[in-house]
Amino acid sequence: MLAVVLSLFSASAYGVSDFVGGVASRKVEALRVVLVSYPVSAVVIAAAALFAGGTPTPNAIVWGTASGVVMALAMLWFYQALSDGPMSIVSPTTAIIVAALPAAVGIIGGERPPVIAYVGIALALVAVVLVSRESKTRGALQQERRFTARVAWLTVGAGTFFALSFVFTHQITPGTGLWPLVAARAVASCEIVVIAAARKQATLPPFRLGRLAVSIGLLDVVANLTMLCSMPSKTVC
Repeated sequence: MLAVVLSLFSASAYGVSDFVGGVASRKVEALRVVLVSYPVSAVVIAAAALFAGGTPTPNAIVWGTASGVVMALAMLWFYQALSDGPMSIVSPTTAIIVAALPAAVGIIGGERPPVIAYVGIALALVAVVLVSRESKTRGALQQERRFTARVAWLTVGAGTFFALSFVFTHQITPGTGLWPLVAARAVASCEIVVIAAARKQATLPPFRLGRLAVSIGLLDVVANLTMLCSMPSKTVC
């Protein structure tokens, strides 16, 4: 029962983080939002790792690093898709990909999810269709944000890389605490800084939007910690 509660809490934190990220990315470049949120989450998770215990292994750090590399691009593309496209389509479509691809990897690897898992994926697909239906009464602002080919590619890319990040995280051996997650966030933060510098966007957002970016980073920490605590094999709580 505790695992279910923690999973719901994690999903809620992810959902709120996505919404806040979408709002912030519509007011300033998505890259500048992630430029704040990722270092914040890296620092907080590193502080939590000191108290969570566990002994990092080279294998765990490698998988954590791989997760961070793809997660940075996933988050950047996701916020760009939320900025340019309709949130009601981008967010659930990304969620479907994130849920379906790891499930497919597990099935190929020999795992057999319960029937309820398949039912959940099917219901999520139906939900995407329902929320994606265009409304004839939308205002001009909503009409400007259409699910274009570019938004579609960003959405699919983000969902795929998010899924890969979770697949890589699943490979981390138990008993390593939060240190693989620290490696993931540190690598992702460095990657974002390099991308921002290459695009000449390595400037912080305005203070008001900076606070939103900080809240995104904190929500990311909450979502990840509760997700890991809900997984019996990842004994970090």
